[in-house]
Amino acid sequence: MPLSKKSFSKGRPVIRCHRLTSFAVNSLESIKSAFRQATPISAQQAWRKKLQPHFAPMFIRIGWRDSALLVFAELIDGDIFTRARADNQRLWELGDVFEMFFRPTTQESYVELQVAPNNKRLQLRYPDARAVAQARKLGSADHLVIHERAFLSLTWVYADDQKWFVFAKIPVKTVCERASLPDVEWLFSFSRYDYIRNGNAPVISSTSQHKIADFHRQVEWGVMRFED
Repeated sequence: MPLSKKSFSKGRPVIRCHRLTSFAVNSLESIKSAFRQATPISAQQAWRKKLQPHFAPMFIRIGWRDSALLVFAELIDGDIFTRARADNQRLWELGDVFEMFFRPTTQESYVELQVAPNNKRLQLRYPDARAVAQARKLGSADHLVIHERAFLSLTWVYADDQKWFVFAKIPVKTVCERASLPDVEWLFSFSRYDYIRNGNAPVISSTSQHKIADFHRQVEWGVMRFED
């Protein structure tokens, strides 16, 4: 159900999302400059008593412009790779991936958007929180895939520096059923799967204070407030 301001803001971290000036979306330096004043959001492993030995930091900055949310992520990564070869594959099983979750507080549906280092994308829309449990029971999220292009993304990989970057432009119509920016606040969470080739399970992390390792736990997502 839609959330009241009292119910969704209580106990949640609040991030202010400011309008950005224009910049060249195909230039990493231009993007870095545009997001320089944005407060970075860091990833963590809140469900663990201490970080895993191979945990690597991730920093996300946000802004908005022209009825779209803008996201810029820097991911530290000692072994950057993916086996993904097409959009809308199960990217989290194929290698490194950056994940974004967004839900306006005025609706039940939310989106999960993923980007791999080679810029392959996965786009999912959940009609409500119960849909993820149903997808897990089925063992498939194919029925939740958004088949048309839902957002723009670009990636830059710097293996020698052990880091990769993601820029994403998410139109408000991809996330919101009716509302426009900056009228409605959103719940948000950013997460990642960090694999090591020939290694065991990936190291996962999230910007949310999850009590268990489940990125879909909306009760622990943060609040995004759009400001002009």
